[in-house]
Amino acid sequence: MTVGLVGAGHMGAALGWALREGGMRVVTTLEGRSSRTARLAAAAGLEILPTLANVLHAAQIVLVVTPPGAARAAAEEIRAYADGVNPLIADLNAIAPSTVERIADTLDPLDLVDGSISGAPPSRHAGARIYLSGPRAQAVADLPWRNVTPIVVDDRLGSASAVKMCTASVYKGLTGLYAQALATGEHHHVLEHVVADLRHGGLDPVPAVALAATKAGRYVPEMREIAATQAGAGLPAPLFEAYAQVYEHIAGGPLAAADPESIDTNLSPAEVVRGITPPAT
Repeated sequence: MTVGLVGAGHMGAALGWALREGGMRVVTTLEGRSSRTARLAAAAGLEILPTLANVLHAAQIVLVVTPPGAARAAAEEIRAYADGVNPLIADLNAIAPSTVERIADTLDPLDLVDGSISGAPPSRHAGARIYLSGPRAQAVADLPWRNVTPIVVDDRLGSASAVKMCTASVYKGLTGLYAQALATGEHHHVLEHVVADLRHGGLDPVPAVALAATKAGRYVPEMREIAATQAGAGLPAPLFEAYAQVYEHIAGGPLAAADPESIDTNLSPAEVVRGITPPAT
């Protein structure tokens, strides 16, 4: 069996590595992708094919790992190039259950598995979890994963994404709260006291904010997906619409230009605050 990857970035390439270590053939394309993606795909040992159409024709299962804001466009592109083939598509993006429904409609008649990822890339740390749902979720769970624990939630599309929207609201919401606290503390010249008190309480916000800053741009649409998910549950949406603004602000700072795999997590609190602050205009 061959597994295809749409999106071989930081997480996607690591998932490809996890499957290749398990004995799978893993293919992707670098068409339209950056030199960083090429470097990550090469480090993961992925087989590079010329185009997305080649990937769809070679693979029986295709994993889609893109920024949340690109998930629907990726589905449209897959459907456009999937004529004559019928791979199982597993969307592993951080999106709302309502977005999953729209992606399923876009991909029809291709079968969809809803998925979400929790934890660090498995090529760097063991213990990542992949939540899966939908009628064919077990087919993805049964792949020979290394350093990954697949968890089948149920047979309903949207359930795996609902798990992600709930957990990410805590993980990334807390990190956004850290960022606001650090920047506010710096403004009032009490940053050292703020960090010391949080660390005394068992919290270390500085490396978490530094790492999140490198991914802030992709967190912006994810916060809006969380807001939509909470609104769908009858809850107020403005909380995570505001978090989207927090990460949009961070995305304008210098640290947003860094890569998550190379970020220095030993930066001082003051350096991190400077790194999440957009330049004055």
